[in-house]
Amino acid sequence: MINKTVSSIEEALSGVKDGMTMLLGGFGLSGIPENAIAQLVRLNVKELTCISNNAGVDDFGLGLLLKKHQIKKMISSYVGENAEFERQMLSGELDVELIPQGTLAERCRAAQAGFPAFYTPAGYGTEVAEGKETREFDGKMYVLEEAFKADFAFIKAWKGDEAGNLIFKGTARNFNPNMCGAAKITVAEVEELLPVGSLDPNQIHIPGIFVQRIVQGKNYEKRIEQRTVRQSS
Repeated sequence: MINKTVSSIEEALSGVKDGMTMLLGGFGLSGIPENAIAQLVRLNVKELTCISNNAGVDDFGLGLLLKKHQIKKMISSYVGENAEFERQMLSGELDVELIPQGTLAERCRAAQAGFPAFYTPAGYGTEVAEGKETREFDGKMYVLEEAFKADFAFIKAWKGDEAGNLIFKGTARNFNPNMCGAAKITVAEVEELLPVGSLDPNQIHIPGIFVQRIVQGKNYEKRIEQRTVRQSS
């Protein structure tokens, strides 16, 4: 059995350079690759294009990269929790492409499956469709969207084994699975790294063929974007 385990997050991010395009999993602050983001900050790589559902918050997640101006372009769906993102976008410091959430997920999945493009009705007749090919199917108009082309995909999973098989938990399944195998190199950081054979095959969400490197994560904060509690009675 092929062992895809690497000994450290430093080794996991070997080959990362300025100007690369990266997919980063997670939904809000749930299931984000905290260790990979921290290492990108330490490496101080610049001019990055980051594809992620959201842009983190000011002092956590992708917000850490934005704070150091390491990101040149953000391709996202939801960015409403980050004041620094807003400032950079409005000042013209940051190039931003906002796309429908389902389209973002499908552009990842298309890259994973090897499809160059697909048609979707989402965004037709809006700014999203400007400059893109459109076509009618059965009386309805669709927009041609291309699969993402990325150098690295950074994934966070709940459990994984040494062969790269992964299990996700809760809303971490929203984007992480689609990003596996959607880049030249997929790096998975996991909360629990187990020997091959430890995972129930029926519970595996992503097989190891979509993962090139897997590393044991540590020191996860797992923050909540907006913590809401019921008032005491």
